[in-house]
Amino acid sequence: MKKNWIISLALACCVTTVAHAQKRACTISDVYRIKNASGPVVSANGILAYTLSSTNLKAQTSASDIYVADERITNDGRSYAPVWSCDGKALYYTSTQSGLPQLWRYDLESKASTQITRYELGIDGAVLSPDNHLIAFAAEVYPHLGADGKANAEARRLKRENKLQAHIADALLYRHWSEYVDGRYWHVIVYDIERQTYTDLTPGNFHAPTFSPSGPEGFAFSPDSKELCFVSNHTPNPAQNTNSDLWIVPVEGGEARNITSDNEAWDGSPQYSPDGRYIAYRKQCIPGYESDRFRLALYDRVTGEKRVLTEEFDNWVDSYQWAPDSRSIYFLGEESGYEPLFQVDVRKGKLTKVIGERAIGSFDLAGKDSFYYTYSTVGKPSAIYSMVKGHETQITHYNDALEAEVDFRPAEAMWVKGAEGDSVEVFVVKPHGFTEGKKYPLVINVHGGPQMQWMDSFRADWQVYPGAGYVVAFPNPHGSTGRGQKFCRDISGSWGGRPYEDVMKVTDMLASLDYVDADRMGAMGWSYGGYFMNWLQGNTRRFKCLASMMGLYDLRSMWGATEELWFPNFDLEGQPWNSPLYQKWSPSEKVANFATPTLIITGERDYRVPYTQSLQYFNVLQTLGIPSRLIIFDNDGHWPSSLHSLPLYYNAHLEWFHQYLGGDPAPWDSQKLVSGEQTY
Repeated sequence: MKKNWIISLALACCVTTVAHAQKRACTISDVYRIKNASGPVVSANGILAYTLSSTNLKAQTSASDIYVADERITNDGRSYAPVWSCDGKALYYTSTQSGLPQLWRYDLESKASTQITRYELGIDGAVLSPDNHLIAFAAEVYPHLGADGKANAEARRLKRENKLQAHIADALLYRHWSEYVDGRYWHVIVYDIERQTYTDLTPGNFHAPTFSPSGPEGFAFSPDSKELCFVSNHTPNPAQNTNSDLWIVPVEGGEARNITSDNEAWDGSPQYSPDGRYIAYRKQCIPGYESDRFRLALYDRVTGEKRVLTEEFDNWVDSYQWAPDSRSIYFLGEESGYEPLFQVDVRKGKLTKVIGERAIGSFDLAGKDSFYYTYSTVGKPSAIYSMVKGHETQITHYNDALEAEVDFRPAEAMWVKGAEGDSVEVFVVKPHGFTEGKKYPLVINVHGGPQMQWMDSFRADWQVYPGAGYVVAFPNPHGSTGRGQKFCRDISGSWGGRPYEDVMKVTDMLASLDYVDADRMGAMGWSYGGYFMNWLQGNTRRFKCLASMMGLYDLRSMWGATEELWFPNFDLEGQPWNSPLYQKWSPSEKVANFATPTLIITGERDYRVPYTQSLQYFNVLQTLGIPSRLIIFDNDGHWPSSLHSLPLYYNAHLEWFHQYLGGDPAPWDSQKLVSGEQTY
């Protein structure tokens, strides 16, 4: 990359920089003043509904309510996930106002809400049947108790009150992410609204639907409301493979039929076409590889034929939606730092980009060539927008006053030649009050996944640290999505190889920038990004400090304690006793080179990357006399609680960076926050 090209990018943003200087710097507290309008859904007659969420940092509370057009229809602060009835006369939503999550119905004519379900375990991921008579939802049940919510609730109560607290396992995947299984499985329960009966449609000792970190998903009604399609892995050892399949079952119950048994890789995300002819779904082709390309496929319910629609699209297909005429499908797909909206023709497979250069979070159709969707940029919080015949309009403006007050910093995209000559994208955010000719400390943030991408979308890290005087850079090295599947797969078997070379070349470029102080550079990362910090520890001394969150330290012991074994089995090409990669890429093998002060953060209920990895790392650093701090969130898993834990997370980083890089100090004393001597 030519240096003068980089400088021209900076000059192009000069006017924006001056405008932002009139606002004040972003703080941790400002992040919690943002209101988030999300999940737009449009009724049959074109009415928009969505969820509006907010938080109160000082009170440590959060709230979410449902809006129809500009009118708030709930006022309990506990309602979310709106779903329209097919005729558009009623809106269903989930609420915890009566305790556990239950489904409610809002009538547009009477403007009254009525509670529909009273399931003793609560409901999750509710789906309404097209005839409005049935509700399918997920619940975690003891299989031998079936759909009997009262019996399941009583069994849980007895377990809680039993003085003997223990976990027993006879098979793998006995715990997952942050919970022990203890004989419970997610099942799809169907509630008949008129008869007020509950039926377990997926009985057995398996998860149906399969687990998702964002909550249960993967089940849908047929257009005639007579059949349900769900996702489940029925193999004997689901911890070792990714072979989830699509199953169909009558809504009154009965034997389920596997319609994707010919594919030993992952199949999921089913949606029936409006005309009932097809079931669309996402599929992968490589068994055991959780980051294989997600393709959009069709199952013909008449002929049984299956075919892929998006073979020419060399990136991941994410959420999607059928067009009302069943002739095309709209989907979000990752592409070089964005998540554009695409359309694919069902018959010809022709692909069209409908909305580009947007990191779209969710969308819904609003008519021919019309859409509602959410998106944000690095420098602007998320809002709901409409697109009508190519013209975009911002619909919600809940953060306008905050945006006028606070300097939310934009990002510049730069490109660097990385490993094997491939171009590597890196976003750079300049600090508040940026002045030409002045040098600033730098923080590089390496993403986790490892197969994901940083996008031009709003994230608190991109604002809190620039608000405290830091240049923040976040690269998309090999292993990142959005750059074609080869670029994504190039990290497998090369955890400390190609990505390390990429980040070092990115660091070289950043250090050469006129406004970066090359003697005050730090780095941070989460999950695989945490691993990468630990790898940096043993391979370079270019950084004055590191921050490792939920990171892997010793790959052999990591394999022996994690739960989704298919992941290391594929990415490290076997098990510790038959693959040399566990030793080759393990940071624990580089102890002799350790020297950099490190902040370590982990969650005690993290079963993905067990917190003992961080304990081992901290023990070594302390024994070697290397400055280090360990923070353990005792109630959190792989992700800290956004309201209760992340404020401390941001504050601890600012303390660490201030100590070693010389930016602005943190607003609070983390030790006093933990001890209770101080509050936000």
